[in-house]
Amino acid sequence: MLATTLDDVVALLDGIITASVAANDRRGYFAALYNRVTQRVRAGVQAGEFEDNPRMAKFDVAFANRYFEAYDAYAAGAEPTRPWKRTFDAARRDDLLVLQHLLLGMTTHITLDLGIAAAAIAPGAALPSLRRDFLHINQLLSEETALVESELVEIVGDARPPLGRLLELFEDAAHGFERTAAGILVDAARSRAWDLAVKLADAPDPAARDAIIAHQERDTTLLVDAVLLGEPVVALAGGGSRDVAGNIKVLARGELPL
Repeated sequence: MLATTLDDVVALLDGIITASVAANDRRGYFAALYNRVTQRVRAGVQAGEFEDNPRMAKFDVAFANRYFEAYDAYAAGAEPTRPWKRTFDAARRDDLLVLQHLLLGMTTHITLDLGIAAAAIAPGAALPSLRRDFLHINQLLSEETALVESELVEIVGDARPPLGRLLELFEDAAHGFERTAAGILVDAARSRAWDLAVKLADAPDPAARDAIIAHQERDTTLLVDAVLLGEPVVALAGGGSRDVAGNIKVLARGELPL
């Protein structure tokens, strides 16, 4: 399944979320977050928020299709990129926090896929013209991830009061700054993504680009493994709510009826 428009992206994500709720599939956590962000980007394109709105729509579709390709490959028993395989494999585990599942998807998709999509949409000398719209996405993501922080408090707080209170305190502190902690994380990942796009734009030939992408895939895999190393914290916290379908519904609230 591949998208050609932003509406296609939303429809495909709707399908993944609905199927995930029915199957208690934790892959629905990231899909719910991604759908929310995509709907916000779509609204921004429709409102003319970007310097080049048609190009931003194509960029978002190209970016999303890397996720759909990985999702389909994994479902068919084929091998997606290593970070996506680790991320999807982790969805079978019940000892990770919802937050970890979200971070796995965000780390993989932003750190590896985003720069590749940017370089494809604005290749070579055209890349600098994409910079301001690329950065504008940070603001939109921060808006949505701030809401997700509140939802994580709800998800964890219902099942584990001590951890729920800890997240509340974290959220209060994070919102005391101009950017939330999640926003800072997103900015850091996007900085890596932009660096990747620049390297790809400057690469002299396809072989050099392939080598750059392979190196980024290795680095992203290490970052994913670091997220997975949060197991001791999860064990102490108790893991959070195990109601997978219910958690997805909280994350997808306002996106589609479930």
